[in-house]
Amino acid sequence: MKFAIILLLSLSLNYCNSQNNTLKYDENEGSPKATLKDVSWIAGHWKGEAFGGITEEIWSPPLGNSMMFSFKLVNDGKVVFYELGAITETNETLLLQLKHFGPDFKGWEEKEESETFKLVKIENNRVYFNDFTFEKISNNEINLYVVISEKGKQEEVKFNYRKE
Repeated sequence: MKFAIILLLSLSLNYCNSQNNTLKYDENEGSPKATLKDVSWIAGHWKGEAFGGITEEIWSPPLGNSMMFSFKLVNDGKVVFYELGAITETNETLLLQLKHFGPDFKGWEEKEESETFKLVKIENNRVYFNDFTFEKISNNEINLYVVISEKGKQEEVKFNYRKE
């Protein structure tokens, strides 16, 4: 019985950690043509739960060839970290860029660097960037799937948000 429980837990963890909702960018294929109209449904004030706390993302509507966003994670009433970034319309496609900041606004990336995610493809209710997917569930609910690398391991993490 104990073996069966351990096996089920192991299978469950492997299933949860599988990367079924994100795609890798292929340099040979490049990014498809796209505009901010294709992703304008992301705009809004979104809240959810992840990493044992409350997550919040605020996305602006398209303006000036970009959609700007802010993110924060709050645990026990305190900010753990922030992200600032944008999806920009560049060379007839889309590019997602972001920077991380600690609660004291000290940047994680070097001053001139940011995390960059190239567009892989767009489907009816999904937008795939490299290791980063937006999924529209309804006008009031979205999921984000992000591949997080830590200590040599990669894990796909799901963020479920509801519109405020």
